[in-house]
Parts: sequence; C-alpha cells; structure tokens
Amino acid sequence: MPSSVVAVINYKGGVGKTTVTANLGADLAARGRRVLLVDLDPQASLTFSFFRVDEWEDQLAADRTILQWYESFIGSGAAHPLRKYVVSPPAVNALVQPDGGRLDLLASHLGLIEVDLDLAAGLGGARFQRTNPRFPRIHRMLADGLADGAFDGYDAILIDCAPNFNMVTRTAIVASDHVLVPARPDYLSTLGIDYLRTRLSGLVEEYNSAVPEPINPEIVGVVYTMIQYAGANVLKAQQASMDRMEQIEIPIFRQTI
Repeated sequence: MPSSVVAVINYKGGVGKTTVTANLGADLAARGRRVLLVDLDPQASLTFSFFRVDEWEDQLAADRTILQWYESFIGSGAAHPLRKYVVSPPAVNALVQPDGGRLDLLASHLGLIEVDLDLAAGLGGARFQRTNPRFPRIHRMLADGLADGAFDGYDAILIDCAPNFNMVTRTAIVASDHVLVPARPDYLSTLGIDYLRTRLSGLVEEYNSAVPEPINPEIVGVVYTMIQYAGANVLKAQQASMDRMEQIEIPIFRQTI
C-alpha cells in the first residue's frame, strides 16, 4: 500500500478543496515524491487542472476515467484493475520528473452522479443497510482497488471528494488513512465541519461493525482558505469563525491560504 491515502473533503463547495488537492499534489511531486491524485468529484475540476477539456474529451472520457472503473464493478461485481485507468498529465510531469517526482491522476467524469445512485440501489437505497451482504464489499471497493501492488510505489494518494457523503465519497473514506478538510472561515463552512466529523464517525462505526478488519481514518486537520486581511489582521468576521472552530476540538493547521 502507498505511504498515505488522504481524502480531501468538505460538505460546502467553493472552499478551495480542489485547489488544495492539486497544489499539494504538485508540490509533493516537485519535491521528488510520487503522487497519485484521484478525482471523485463529478465536476471534474481537479481533472481539468491538468488536462484541457478537449484533451479530456479526446483521450480520456470514453474509457480512461474512474467512471468506467466503478461501472465495471456495477456491471459484473468484479471491478477491472484500477491501474488501467491511471493517466500521467504530461505538462506537470515534464517539470517534476527531473527531480525524481511523478504526478499521476485517476480522472473524473460527470457520470459519477449516476454511479452514486447505482451503488446506493445495490445497498437498498439511501439508508445504506449494513445488514446487506454487499455492504462491506461495496464500501471497500476503492480500498481494494488501491491494494493492487501497482500503487505501492506512491508516496501519497490524495482523493478529491465531492461535497457530499454519498456512496462514492464513502468508498473514498473507507480507503483513506486521513481526512483533510479545506474550509473558508465563514459561518456556513465551519458549521458543516462538526457535522462532517459526526458523519465520519457514524460511517466508521457502521463499517467496523460489519467487517473483521476495522478502519480508523482520522481528521488530520482543517486548512483555512481564502483568508482576507484588513491591514495585518484577518477580517473580524473570519476571525470570529476561526475562533468558533477552536471550540470543537478539531486539529487546525497554522498555515492558511
């Protein structure tokens, strides 16, 4: 398995989640690390950070995105090897490879919206019944895909999750060692973080009750984005939101964006 698998998630969109994922991945690769980015957001913003739309349409959309991998599982119950869908963005790799780095991508597709519905249907609808014998297997499918020895060489795998807690996102959480939460310091962004923690705990409890090998993905921290200043100080409204976050005892990175 790779050194670390990190799910990047926030319930609220527009908080810089994809920007954090893309730049963290690129920076690690520039430092000589081997990085895999996994785009599980149907908006595919992470994918389009490294491929133009026309490149995606011509080279990836039909058979080189993670959509086709999920569909292979839904269609047969046995997913194709995940490694078949890994692509290497040429422009960024031309910059990082001289220093020994590498950045690969599992590209996204708008059709992931339908995958969420199909996977949920396989578990009896939106309640995701853990008594369903397929519950562990469906939730572990991404973890099983990444267990392929082809992924052992990566120093880090970063998963850009959609701003929801649907089935595709749940497979990402089960596959992850850590959870990173980008957030704007405003009321709506920070309000959802405590709820996200509750949902994470609920999923872990549900999943662990159904399997012999438990998981324990931990929130490694909240990273604040889109900070605004008045002179040398953070705007009062943003600082008030940051102060509220201190009260719910979730790790917070000192570095802001």
